[in-house]
Amino acid sequence: MTPEVRQDLEISNLLETIYKKYGYDFREYSAAHISRRIKNRLILSGISSVAEMERAVIQDKKFAYQVLQDFSITVTEMFRDPGFYLSLRKNIIPLLRTYPFIKVWHAGCSSGEEAYSMAIILHEEGLYERTTIYATDFNQQTLDKARDGIFSNDLMKEYTANYQLAGGKESFSNYYTAHYDHVIMNQHLKKNIVWANHNLVTDSVFAEVHLVLCRNVLIYFERNLQNKVQKLLFDSLINGGILCLGSKEGLRFTDFFEAYWELDKKHRIFKKKY
Repeated sequence: MTPEVRQDLEISNLLETIYKKYGYDFREYSAAHISRRIKNRLILSGISSVAEMERAVIQDKKFAYQVLQDFSITVTEMFRDPGFYLSLRKNIIPLLRTYPFIKVWHAGCSSGEEAYSMAIILHEEGLYERTTIYATDFNQQTLDKARDGIFSNDLMKEYTANYQLAGGKESFSNYYTAHYDHVIMNQHLKKNIVWANHNLVTDSVFAEVHLVLCRNVLIYFERNLQNKVQKLLFDSLINGGILCLGSKEGLRFTDFFEAYWELDKKHRIFKKKY
């Protein structure tokens, strides 16, 4: 058995152990993503092999949850990909205006930056008061951070530039209060956001919603798991509901390609047909 084959087998055993002992299923995550995160944890912890890591996961719950944090996808920012938010204002906001109340689901919200971005846009478009944003993630630690709405002051210059490119109508500083090295998002943005623990891999349909945003999450999944999650998103949308994916994601090679109209090819915005 070559070292590469042995390591692949050890990684498979590790993921199986995590699923059986802790209920978190990473078995159909991208092999490249999982391998990178495991190698990084081996270096940081001084553990010599994946098999030894598996033993540590079994024996040490604190270490196990450290590994779970490693596997979690936490790359995000305010108004990430500003062109997407411009398209949202132009193409989706008019559709949302037709509903007496609006439900938005941020699936895999990470630390909440994009959920707050959506709250700001809905506020500026006069729709926030009749909207509930469900922001979900399986990572409780990042979910708690999202709920607090506290972010580094060092990021505000970049976020402000994104906001302006996304068609911002006010001063971005109106939406937070600065405290030395950090900022706190304003309370009025938080009031209609429901933060909830939900695992796209193992949990069922979350709610019947008008708009789903699941951006830059599916790229970390293998094809079969992508289809499974796409079914979950499809079943969660009302007829005519809107699905927003990330810039490197799409529907063409999934089971749901024919189930949507493409509203914006570049920014991966789709409308459910039925």
